[in-house]
Amino acid sequence: MHSRGERMEEIIRVAAAEFLARESNRQSLITVTGARMDEDGKTGSILITVYPETAEAGALQFANRNRTEFAHFFSKRHRGMRIPHIEFMIDRGEKNRQRLDEISN
Repeated sequence: MHSRGERMEEIIRVAAAEFLARESNRQSLITVTGARMDEDGKTGSILITVYPETAEAGALQFANRNRTEFAHFFSKRHRGMRIPHIEFMIDRGEKNRQRLDEISN
């Protein structure tokens, strides 16, 4: 059984992945790896990875510049659910796991 917070994180993660797939310029691959909500549920972060890595800064700026559009996208899909104030962030943990995989192969 998942908590309400975990369900909300999953709903936001899926919506962010769909939004970025639709809105990004396709010059980079943006993958949403997770969403984290603060305990109060009012703020959170969406974790992404970007390929190629050289496009990371631009993709992160794009995602954060489009937070308002993402909030509109989310509210149309999930009527009655309030999206917390979110920020897109690079998933450093996932980047580290990928590096370890490369080294060990």
